[in-house]
Amino acid sequence: MLNLAHLNSFVILHTTGSFTETGARLGIGQSTVTQHIQRLEKSLDRKLVFRDTHRVKLTAEGEALLGYARAMLDLDGKIAARFGEGRLRGQLRLGVSEDVVASRLTSILEDFIRQHPLVDLELTVALSASLYQMQETGDLDLVLAKRHLGETHGRLLYREPLVWLARDPDFILSRSDVLPLIAFPPPSITRRVAQEALDRGNVPWRIVCTCGSLSGLTAAARAGMGVLVQPRSMAPSGLREITGERLPVLEDVEFVLVPRRGADAALVEALSSLIVAQIAPQHS
Repeated sequence: MLNLAHLNSFVILHTTGSFTETGARLGIGQSTVTQHIQRLEKSLDRKLVFRDTHRVKLTAEGEALLGYARAMLDLDGKIAARFGEGRLRGQLRLGVSEDVVASRLTSILEDFIRQHPLVDLELTVALSASLYQMQETGDLDLVLAKRHLGETHGRLLYREPLVWLARDPDFILSRSDVLPLIAFPPPSITRRVAQEALDRGNVPWRIVCTCGSLSGLTAAARAGMGVLVQPRSMAPSGLREITGERLPVLEDVEFVLVPRRGADAALVEALSSLIVAQIAPQHS
Protein backbone atom coordinates (compact mmCIF):
# COMPACT_ATOMS: atom_id res chain seq x y z
CA MET A 1 0.00 0.00 0.00
CA LEU A 2 1.13 3.54 -0.71
CA ASN A 3 2.16 5.68 2.25
CA LEU A 4 0.05 8.85 2.50
CA ALA A 5 2.95 10.82 4.00
CA HIS A 6 5.02 9.94 0.93
CA LEU A 7 2.18 10.97 -1.36
CA ASN A 8 1.81 14.25 0.51
CA SER A 9 5.52 15.00 0.03
CA PHE A 10 5.14 14.14 -3.66
CA VAL A 11 2.17 16.51 -4.16
CA ILE A 12 3.86 19.38 -2.33
CA LEU A 13 7.10 18.78 -4.24
CA HIS A 14 5.14 19.24 -7.45
CA THR A 15 3.79 22.56 -6.12
CA THR A 16 7.10 23.97 -4.87
CA GLY A 17 9.49 22.46 -7.40
CA SER A 18 12.06 22.25 -4.60
CA PHE A 19 13.05 19.58 -2.08
CA THR A 20 14.18 22.32 0.32
CA GLU A 21 10.91 24.27 0.15
CA THR A 22 8.90 21.07 0.46
CA GLY A 23 10.77 20.17 3.63
CA ALA A 24 10.19 23.66 5.04
CA ARG A 25 6.44 23.42 4.38
CA LEU A 26 6.21 20.00 5.99
CA GLY A 27 8.55 20.74 8.89
CA ILE A 28 10.96 17.96 7.89
CA GLY A 29 14.45 17.84 6.46
CA GLN A 30 15.29 17.86 2.76
CA SER A 31 16.80 14.37 3.11
CA THR A 32 13.51 13.08 4.51
CA VAL A 33 11.62 14.44 1.51
CA THR A 34 14.14 12.71 -0.76
CA GLN A 35 13.57 9.44 1.11
CA HIS A 36 9.79 9.79 0.74
CA ILE A 37 10.09 10.19 -3.03
CA GLN A 38 12.58 7.35 -3.36
CA ARG A 39 10.35 5.00 -1.38
CA LEU A 40 7.33 6.00 -3.44
CA GLU A 41 9.26 5.33 -6.64
CA LYS A 42 10.38 1.97 -5.26
CA SER A 43 6.81 1.03 -4.32
CA LEU A 44 5.56 1.79 -7.83
CA ASP A 45 8.73 0.74 -9.65
CA ARG A 46 8.54 3.99 -11.63
CA LYS A 47 10.68 7.11 -11.96
CA LEU A 48 8.42 9.96 -10.78
CA VAL A 49 10.61 13.08 -10.73
CA PHE A 50 13.72 14.44 -12.36
CA ARG A 51 15.80 17.54 -11.71
CA ASP A 52 17.07 20.09 -14.20
CA THR A 53 19.33 23.05 -13.41
CA HIS A 54 16.45 25.12 -12.01
CA ARG A 55 13.56 23.05 -10.65
CA VAL A 56 12.32 19.59 -9.89
CA LYS A 57 9.80 18.37 -12.46
CA LEU A 58 7.53 15.36 -12.75
CA THR A 59 8.11 12.64 -15.30
CA ALA A 60 5.21 11.40 -17.41
CA GLU A 61 4.62 8.68 -14.80
CA GLY A 62 4.71 11.33 -12.08
CA GLU A 63 2.12 13.42 -13.89
CA ALA A 64 -0.09 10.34 -14.16
CA LEU A 65 0.20 9.70 -10.42
CA LEU A 66 -0.48 13.31 -9.37
CA GLY A 67 -4.27 13.22 -9.78
CA TYR A 68 -4.58 9.92 -7.93
CA ALA A 69 -2.34 11.19 -5.12
CA ARG A 70 -4.45 14.32 -4.66
CA ALA A 71 -7.64 12.26 -4.63
CA MET A 72 -6.24 9.90 -1.99
CA LEU A 73 -5.13 12.77 0.24
CA ASP A 74 -8.48 14.48 -0.19
CA LEU A 75 -10.33 11.29 0.75
CA ASP A 76 -8.07 10.85 3.78
CA GLY A 77 -8.91 14.37 4.92
CA LYS A 78 -12.64 13.76 4.52
CA ILE A 79 -12.48 10.53 6.51
CA ALA A 80 -10.51 12.20 9.29
CA ALA A 81 -12.98 15.10 9.32
CA ARG A 82 -15.95 12.73 9.48
CA PHE A 83 -14.68 10.40 12.17
CA GLY A 84 -11.94 12.35 13.92
CA GLU A 85 -12.33 14.03 17.27
CA GLY A 86 -11.36 17.60 18.01
CA ARG A 87 -11.23 18.73 14.38
CA LEU A 88 -11.35 22.47 13.88
CA ARG A 89 -14.69 23.83 12.75
CA GLY A 90 -16.13 27.27 12.15
CA GLN A 91 -15.50 30.34 10.02
CA LEU A 92 -12.24 32.22 9.59
CA ARG A 93 -12.10 35.50 7.68
CA LEU A 94 -8.62 36.29 6.37
CA GLY A 95 -7.51 39.62 4.93
CA VAL A 96 -4.32 39.79 2.85
CA SER A 97 -2.65 42.75 1.19
CA GLU A 98 -2.58 42.76 -2.59
CA ASP A 99 1.17 42.33 -3.03
CA VAL A 100 1.37 39.37 -0.64
CA VAL A 101 -1.47 37.48 -2.30
CA ALA A 102 0.22 37.87 -5.66
CA SER A 103 3.46 36.31 -4.52
CA ARG A 104 3.19 33.61 -1.88
CA LEU A 105 -0.29 32.87 -0.60
CA THR A 106 -1.40 29.96 -2.77
CA SER A 107 0.55 27.22 -1.02
CA ILE A 108 -0.50 28.46 2.42
CA LEU A 109 -4.20 28.39 1.58
CA GLU A 110 -3.82 25.01 -0.10
CA ASP A 111 -2.27 23.51 3.03
CA PHE A 112 -4.85 25.05 5.36
CA ILE A 113 -7.82 23.85 3.33
CA ARG A 114 -6.43 20.33 3.15
CA GLN A 115 -5.59 20.18 6.87
CA HIS A 116 -8.84 21.78 8.08
CA PRO A 117 -11.64 20.80 5.68
CA LEU A 118 -14.40 21.70 8.15
CA VAL A 119 -13.31 25.35 8.42
CA ASP A 120 -15.07 27.86 6.18
CA LEU A 121 -12.22 30.12 5.07
CA GLU A 122 -13.10 33.49 3.54
CA LEU A 123 -10.40 35.56 1.81
CA THR A 124 -10.45 39.33 1.30
CA VAL A 125 -7.71 41.02 -0.73
CA ALA A 126 -7.25 44.77 -0.35
CA LEU A 127 -4.78 47.49 0.64
CA SER A 128 -3.20 47.10 4.08
CA ALA A 129 -4.86 50.21 5.54
CA SER A 130 -8.26 49.13 4.22
CA LEU A 131 -7.83 45.68 5.78
CA TYR A 132 -7.08 47.21 9.17
CA GLN A 133 -10.22 49.33 8.89
CA MET A 134 -12.30 46.25 8.08
CA GLN A 135 -10.79 44.43 11.04
CA GLU A 136 -11.67 47.30 13.38
CA THR A 137 -15.32 46.99 12.37
CA GLY A 138 -15.27 43.23 13.02
CA ASP A 139 -15.28 42.08 9.40
CA LEU A 140 -11.93 40.24 9.45
CA ASP A 141 -10.48 37.78 11.97
CA LEU A 142 -6.84 37.77 10.81
CA VAL A 143 -4.92 40.24 8.66
CA LEU A 144 -1.61 39.66 6.84
CA ALA A 145 -0.40 43.04 5.67
CA LYS A 146 2.22 45.79 5.87
CA ARG A 147 2.85 48.37 8.56
CA HIS A 148 5.04 51.48 8.76
CA LEU A 149 8.30 51.40 10.66
CA GLY A 150 7.69 52.40 14.26
CA GLU A 151 4.19 50.92 14.40
CA THR A 152 3.72 48.16 16.94
CA HIS A 153 0.47 46.42 16.09
CA GLY A 154 0.59 42.78 15.06
CA ARG A 155 3.13 39.95 15.09
CA LEU A 156 6.21 40.83 13.05
CA LEU A 157 7.01 38.34 10.27
CA TYR A 158 9.84 40.18 8.55
CA ARG A 159 11.13 43.59 7.48
CA GLU A 160 12.02 44.45 3.91
CA PRO A 161 13.20 47.49 1.93
CA LEU A 162 10.98 49.16 -0.65
CA VAL A 163 12.62 49.81 -4.02
CA TRP A 164 11.98 51.93 -7.12
CA LEU A 165 11.26 49.83 -10.23
CA ALA A 166 10.96 50.60 -13.94
CA ARG A 167 11.22 48.81 -17.26
CA ASP A 168 13.97 51.16 -18.45
CA PRO A 169 15.22 53.34 -15.57
CA ASP A 170 17.50 55.49 -17.73
CA PHE A 171 14.71 56.33 -20.15
CA ILE A 172 12.13 57.02 -17.44
CA LEU A 173 14.43 59.33 -15.49
CA SER A 174 15.70 61.25 -18.51
CA ARG A 175 12.51 61.96 -20.42
CA SER A 176 11.03 64.47 -17.95
CA ASP A 177 11.87 66.53 -14.86
CA VAL A 178 8.66 65.26 -13.26
CA LEU A 179 8.79 61.65 -12.08
CA PRO A 180 5.87 59.56 -13.43
CA LEU A 181 4.62 57.47 -10.51
CA ILE A 182 2.57 54.27 -10.71
CA ALA A 183 0.82 53.55 -7.41
CA PHE A 184 -2.01 51.95 -5.52
CA PRO A 185 -4.78 54.40 -4.56
CA PRO A 186 -4.87 55.96 -1.07
CA PRO A 187 -4.55 54.83 1.68
CA SER A 188 -1.73 52.68 0.26
CA ILE A 189 1.32 52.41 2.52
CA THR A 190 3.78 52.11 -0.37
CA ARG A 191 2.23 55.11 -2.12
CA ARG A 192 2.55 57.23 1.01
CA VAL A 193 6.17 56.17 1.59
CA ALA A 194 7.08 56.98 -2.02
CA GLN A 195 5.38 60.37 -2.04
CA GLU A 196 6.90 61.40 1.29
CA ALA A 197 10.39 60.36 0.11
CA LEU A 198 10.03 62.35 -3.12
CA ASP A 199 8.75 65.41 -1.26
CA ARG A 200 11.65 65.27 1.20
CA GLY A 201 14.07 65.01 -1.70
CA ASN A 202 12.38 67.89 -3.57
CA VAL A 203 11.69 65.59 -6.53
CA PRO A 204 8.61 66.68 -8.50
CA TRP A 205 6.23 63.84 -9.30
CA ARG A 206 2.86 63.07 -10.80
CA ILE A 207 0.61 60.02 -10.72
CA VAL A 208 0.31 58.43 -14.16
CA CYS A 209 -1.48 55.23 -13.12
CA THR A 210 -3.64 54.30 -10.14
CA CYS A 211 -4.97 50.78 -9.72
CA GLY A 212 -6.07 48.59 -6.80
CA SER A 213 -4.57 45.52 -8.46
CA LEU A 214 -0.85 44.77 -8.58
CA SER A 215 -1.32 43.15 -11.98
CA GLY A 216 -2.64 46.45 -13.34
CA LEU A 217 0.24 48.44 -11.87
CA THR A 218 2.73 45.91 -13.20
CA ALA A 219 1.25 46.13 -16.70
CA ALA A 220 1.63 49.91 -16.65
CA ALA A 221 5.23 49.68 -15.44
CA ARG A 222 6.12 47.06 -18.04
CA ALA A 223 4.65 49.33 -20.71
CA GLY A 224 7.11 52.02 -19.66
CA MET A 225 4.57 54.45 -18.23
CA GLY A 226 6.52 55.20 -15.08
CA VAL A 227 8.08 54.08 -11.81
CA LEU A 228 6.56 51.53 -9.41
CA VAL A 229 7.43 50.98 -5.73
CA GLN A 230 7.37 47.46 -4.29
CA PRO A 231 9.11 45.40 -1.61
CA ARG A 232 12.33 44.08 -3.13
CA SER A 233 11.40 40.38 -2.92
CA MET A 234 8.07 41.09 -4.65
CA ALA A 235 9.49 42.98 -7.62
CA PRO A 236 7.61 41.80 -10.74
CA SER A 237 9.59 40.26 -13.56
CA GLY A 238 10.46 42.56 -16.44
CA LEU A 239 11.22 45.51 -14.16
CA ARG A 240 14.64 46.73 -13.02
CA GLU A 241 15.54 48.29 -9.70
CA ILE A 242 16.63 51.93 -9.86
CA THR A 243 19.84 52.07 -7.86
CA GLY A 244 22.34 54.72 -6.87
CA GLU A 245 21.42 58.27 -5.88
CA ARG A 246 19.07 59.05 -8.73
CA LEU A 247 16.02 58.77 -6.47
CA PRO A 248 15.62 59.15 -2.68
CA VAL A 249 16.13 56.10 -0.48
CA LEU A 250 12.84 54.53 0.58
CA GLU A 251 12.21 53.36 4.13
CA ASP A 252 11.60 49.71 4.91
CA VAL A 253 8.18 48.24 5.56
CA GLU A 254 7.26 45.44 7.92
CA PHE A 255 4.92 42.55 7.25
CA VAL A 256 2.79 41.50 10.18
CA LEU A 257 -0.01 39.19 11.28
CA VAL A 258 -2.80 40.91 13.20
CA PRO A 259 -5.52 38.83 14.89
CA ARG A 260 -8.84 40.40 15.86
CA ARG A 261 -9.71 40.48 19.52
CA GLY A 262 -12.47 37.99 20.12
CA ALA A 263 -11.67 35.86 17.07
CA ASP A 264 -11.57 32.07 17.48
CA ALA A 265 -8.09 31.59 18.93
CA ALA A 266 -7.70 28.00 17.68
CA LEU A 267 -8.60 28.88 14.09
CA VAL A 268 -6.38 31.96 14.09
CA GLU A 269 -3.42 30.01 15.47
CA ALA A 270 -3.87 27.18 12.97
CA LEU A 271 -3.60 29.54 10.02
CA SER A 272 -1.00 31.79 11.64
CA SER A 273 1.32 28.85 12.25
CA LEU A 274 1.22 27.93 8.55
CA ILE A 275 1.92 31.51 7.52
CA VAL A 276 4.84 31.84 9.93
CA ALA A 277 6.29 28.47 8.86
CA GLN A 278 6.17 29.28 5.14
CA ILE A 279 6.89 33.01 4.99
CA ALA A 280 9.26 33.83 7.86
CA PRO A 281 12.00 31.27 6.92
CA GLN A 282 12.35 32.88 3.49
CA HIS A 283 13.53 36.08 5.15
CA SER A 284 15.54 34.71 8.09
